[in-house]
Amino acid sequence: MGGSLRLGVNIDHVATVRNARGGGLPDPVRAALLAAQAGADGITAHLREDRRHITDADIARLSAELSIPLNLEMAATDEMLAIALRHRPHAACIVPEKREERTTEGGIDAAGQHDRLAPMVRALGAANIRVSLFIEPDPRQIAAAVALGAPVVELHTGSYAELDGEARTAELRRLADAAALAAKNGIEVHAGHGLTFDNVTPVAAIPQVRELNIGHFLIGEAIFTGLEDSVRRMKALMEAAR
Repeated sequence: MGGSLRLGVNIDHVATVRNARGGGLPDPVRAALLAAQAGADGITAHLREDRRHITDADIARLSAELSIPLNLEMAATDEMLAIALRHRPHAACIVPEKREERTTEGGIDAAGQHDRLAPMVRALGAANIRVSLFIEPDPRQIAAAVALGAPVVELHTGSYAELDGEARTAELRRLADAAALAAKNGIEVHAGHGLTFDNVTPVAAIPQVRELNIGHFLIGEAIFTGLEDSVRRMKALMEAAR
């Protein structure tokens, strides 16, 4: 199998619970620090245009208080680019965003949005922010990432997570082929969306994948077992797969 595999913990939905009632609790920054203590290799936070969960103040605090890398998920907008350049997170993952969706529903069309994405990728890279594109496991999108000069892609695993039987096996093969193609072209491969204790092992076993970003499931499990326990268990499953 491949080498070590990093876990990025997405703390968006701690903020979702906080915002449901208002006030400051539960604190997503506290969740991020607990995840780090439990072995998370990075923290992911999506600052949406409508600020439905993570807020600007959360990003400022995460930038100031984290000792592990912060991965800022962001839409391809001038506002989000300015925020990323102001806070200088370790990484910025460009994702598609629609106001009406509950969560990110698929990968960004890097091939169709080349002209829009190219100056953003350049600006982020010039600021020493590791740029990632959240894409479908599609050769056309891998080729677009290469053309854009993105150093990282994150493969959308949502379809894999929703399927079963032969359809899931076929989607896993699609993920593995995309990971191999990206790595062959010098791109670091990450993956995420919909991953759980029950389905993470086959994705974690793809040798070219260097990082998994997992959030909603871990925050949900934390209700029952605590965040540190859920992070440790996920890390153990990932490590066993390698």
